[in-house]
Amino acid sequence: MDTPYFADHIADQVDLDNFDVLYHQYHQAVYANIWKVVKQHEAAEDILQEVFLALWENREKLDAAKVAGWLFVTSFNKSIKYLKQKEREKRKTVDLYQEEPLSEELYTFRLSIVEEAVNHLPERKKEVFRLCRYEGKSYDEVAHILGISVTSVKDYLKQSTRFIKDYISHHQAESLATGASLLLFYLS
Repeated sequence: MDTPYFADHIADQVDLDNFDVLYHQYHQAVYANIWKVVKQHEAAEDILQEVFLALWENREKLDAAKVAGWLFVTSFNKSIKYLKQKEREKRKTVDLYQEEPLSEELYTFRLSIVEEAVNHLPERKKEVFRLCRYEGKSYDEVAHILGISVTSVKDYLKQSTRFIKDYISHHQAESLATGASLLLFYLS
């Protein structure tokens, strides 16, 4: 494979140092993704730890270029799993909604749908989307980094999100049956 794996990327350095860099780079954005779904500080903190533990455990399997997307999807999936568990506990009935663990193929498929949609965005919109959604930067920060107005950042993000929703709906109809409807929920 031409792209370096996460493990190869850090092979010459201490794993923990590189993991720490990734944590500091992405933890705010991952927390924001989780918070958007669960809306509870303590639960969001716990899920954040689970996501980064999963990153650590899977560090040798991950493509360094896709870590941000992996964190985005994993944090969403773990947040949904938390909400389902909370609902099961609330009802205290037979669990009709028990989530099967995602197969690697299904997980990869879900991640590829989002990445494919993002890659079809015009370059500037793609930059805005990645900075806001994957890296958790504020509108002001993105405007400063890209040298555009905050209004443009908001417009680009809104247009990008709409495009991604439409892309998922129209170009990946089969994915709706395998869970992309959850991705549409997240982007709304």
